[in-house]
Amino acid sequence: MSLPRSIAVIGAGTMGSGIALVAARSGLDVFQVDVAPAQLDRAKAYHRKTVDRDVEKGRATREEADAALGRIRYVETMGDARAAEFAVEAATENAEVKRALFARMKESFSPAAILATNTSSISITDIARSVGDGADRVIGMHFFNPVPVMKLVEVIKGLATSAATTAATIELAKALGKTPIPANDRAGFVSNRVLMPMINEAFHAWMEGVAAPADIDEIMKLGCNFPMGPLRLADFIGLDVCHDIMMVLHRELGDPKYFPCPLLRQLVQAGRLGDKSGQGVFEHAR
Repeated sequence: MSLPRSIAVIGAGTMGSGIALVAARSGLDVFQVDVAPAQLDRAKAYHRKTVDRDVEKGRATREEADAALGRIRYVETMGDARAAEFAVEAATENAEVKRALFARMKESFSPAAILATNTSSISITDIARSVGDGADRVIGMHFFNPVPVMKLVEVIKGLATSAATTAATIELAKALGKTPIPANDRAGFVSNRVLMPMINEAFHAWMEGVAAPADIDEIMKLGCNFPMGPLRLADFIGLDVCHDIMMVLHRELGDPKYFPCPLLRQLVQAGRLGDKSGQGVFEHAR
């Protein structure tokens, strides 16, 4: 299977806008899809700001930056992106939402188009249920935040994912300048199966008075050589996202150790979601 010439990115939030920019920089025609015009405007502003910074830092010429922006079309419906040869869903981490989107993706894109999800924890096999006999072209393509910087892409086969779909997705990830690494279709895959329980345990340590948040982070940075402490990382990821992933792990693996820490749940209930809300474990400028 040859590399796609065009890609649709469903969802223009932090992850979706990052995936769209990386694809455009790599020479693909991109459809950035979101039902909310305001979200598309934010994605467009982010794209412009990022490529302008690339020019200022000497990472790209003005011509290269403008060419990348020129490859992105901002549209509100999947129908407006039907010409795309590959589609990546980057919506909220909710299985019901993703299944509904994939049912629409099946109807909107060519039967030859690969349908990928950027889920960070939800079963690919579960998501693929919504496309029926097209499940062989459904695959997980888990990018990491910030997408333009982070090299890893976890590639996850569902039960019905074909070898051709997997091979094409791996080649696309490489063409985007990423390092694709396979993982099996288990809750959380590899990255979040390991990372999220550690973050959750950091919340327990804080809640139980083992140490203050800044001290927990500093100990993990200096003692384990982490570039960012687990509580600061939780704010960066989004406390609501951390909570939702822990709930997936708890539901799918059935072990009470995966249940979100009460303090994490309380912060989410209070709307303290981290960087995106201006306050989480720590205060953040917005």
